[in-house]
Amino acid sequence: MMRSLAMKKAAPKKTGALKAESADWRGSLLARLRALIEEADPEMVEEPKWRKPSNPAGVPVWSHDGIVCTGEKYKDKVKLTFMYGASLPDPARLFNSSLDAGTRRAIDFPEDAKINEKAFKALIRAAVKLNTSKKAAKKK
Repeated sequence: MMRSLAMKKAAPKKTGALKAESADWRGSLLARLRALIEEADPEMVEEPKWRKPSNPAGVPVWSHDGIVCTGEKYKDKVKLTFMYGASLPDPARLFNSSLDAGTRRAIDFPEDAKINEKAFKALIRAAVKLNTSKKAAKKK
């Protein structure tokens, strides 16, 4: 009897699945941002993507009806890149990186970053709303 070659894709994990962060300030900051993302949208899904030898855990990617943002740790910062950041309202001016990019925008958080939690959660919700509206428009 021949076995099917098709493999079931693992179900995405809820936010918080990638808790194995480094013990330094970047891991702590990413964990704090992860908690804020979950507070802003409890339906958010987090998955590791783009694994490679230099980053075996991969990059955390948060999605709700499409990718909302990715999180990356660098030597001097934690960077959250919003897939459609250029289309999002940012009255608090959280975006401070990739400002010339056509579609994406990013927030670089240095070690001593003070996070405007209210504005950050509003940005997450706006990104989810944009993704949801794009998905609904495709169905029509």
